[in-house]
Amino acid sequence: MSYDKRITAIGHQLNFPKGLLSGQVAIITGSGQGIGAEAARLFANEGAKVVISDIDAKKADEVTKSINEAGSAAISVPGDVLDPKYPEELVKKAAEFGNGKIHIIVNNAGYTWDAVIHKMSDKQWSNIIDLHTTGPFRIIRAAAPYFRVKDGESRSIVNISSTSGTHGNAGQANYSVAKAGVTGLTKTIAKEWGPQFGVRCNCIAFGHILTRLTGAKEAGASVTLPDGSKVALGIPEAQQRAAGAAQHLDIPLRRPGTATEAAGSILALCSPYFSYVTGQTIEVTGGRNI
Repeated sequence: MSYDKRITAIGHQLNFPKGLLSGQVAIITGSGQGIGAEAARLFANEGAKVVISDIDAKKADEVTKSINEAGSAAISVPGDVLDPKYPEELVKKAAEFGNGKIHIIVNNAGYTWDAVIHKMSDKQWSNIIDLHTTGPFRIIRAAAPYFRVKDGESRSIVNISSTSGTHGNAGQANYSVAKAGVTGLTKTIAKEWGPQFGVRCNCIAFGHILTRLTGAKEAGASVTLPDGSKVALGIPEAQQRAAGAAQHLDIPLRRPGTATEAAGSILALCSPYFSYVTGQTIEVTGGRNI
């Protein structure tokens, strides 16, 4: 399809009677809960067939069930993005679900494992680097045959980053380096797959969003690693109390964002309204760091 015809086709779709993502197949990692689950529901509401990917099979199945019961289409493909074999399995099942096509990848899976630099172990470092950079890379590489195509259909990748990657953050050297790496990966994909195939690849750097990563550590949220050890998630209540009312004073909107608001920014980037946006890192922060 020529450039002019493609733009005309996009223009004709601007009424979106069947949804912004009608007919598209979307893989969303980490979609068993939090931002990923909200994104999955939003995508499904906009007509996408959604592939729910999460290390927690029970939660992935629950989100899948809720989407299907609402009249939309989803499948659950649980697994660990740190497992080198999982990306191939995920992409294979997504392509089968999409009758040979995949249109969207949202690399959202992740967590934090914090420590100040002089106390950070090699295990903490490598785990977070692999989780946030190697995992997404493997998924994108596995999906290459479904993105490097010339069928005139939209293809979009959204990699989830953080303001820790764009500005750094004390106690998060591993996470900051990993999320900065996501930006480099994003720009490279945009430059490699944009010219011939029209693939768009963008990055969202979230600020303070209300998820289990920013909730109270005392709530007990955790991630179990392949070796059986657990990583506690969240921020200690004492640290949150110490910040008090001042903790949101550097956010112009004076509040953290919700998971639904975060998911909405992902949907926006994948929608036809952002068809000329690629290679960008967009900060979704309520105005923090402006």
